[in-house]
Amino acid sequence: MKPISIVLIEKIPERATLIMGALRAEAECEVTVIATDEGLARRIADIAPDLVLIDVANPSRDTLEALSLASSPMDRPVAMFVDRSDRDLTRAAIEAGLSAYVVNGLRAERIRPILDAAIARFHMFQRMRTELAATRAALAERKDVDKAKRILMTARGIGEEEAYAMLRRSAMDQKKKISDIAQAIIIATDLLK
Repeated sequence: MKPISIVLIEKIPERATLIMGALRAEAECEVTVIATDEGLARRIADIAPDLVLIDVANPSRDTLEALSLASSPMDRPVAMFVDRSDRDLTRAAIEAGLSAYVVNGLRAERIRPILDAAIARFHMFQRMRTELAATRAALAERKDVDKAKRILMTARGIGEEEAYAMLRRSAMDQKKKISDIAQAIIIATDLLK
């Protein structure tokens, strides 16, 4: 199994060294430290890590948004460690898509469980996003099929079951999905108006 690739965003070199030691003691990993916000998004994209850890003593809302956007929380697990927080910052962190937002800083004995939780939470949300996208696509296809059925019912003076049977038969004959046939009917009808 290949080592996990981690980007650690930490501005204080001594803290970065401590965190890197703790990470390497808990997991087989390759750690890249980024100590500046300059070009952060590009650098993270170039590295394409499996996980991003951000250690910030006192984040502001702007810092939180910039770091979360730069670390692409929708592409990989992102865990942020802060010394202090408040309700608004916690809410902003969750809305930004962070996998873990840990108050009271980063301590060696907490690293492994937090990493595991962040990765698990990230994968859970990835599945939910995938399922949501599939559900939305299915709903859109269903709307198209219903619209195409109404068009056929009106144009041919037939019932709903017969219109659906026509769509299904046409899809089978053309080796296409029913929704593709429905879209073609909708487009053709719109062109003829």
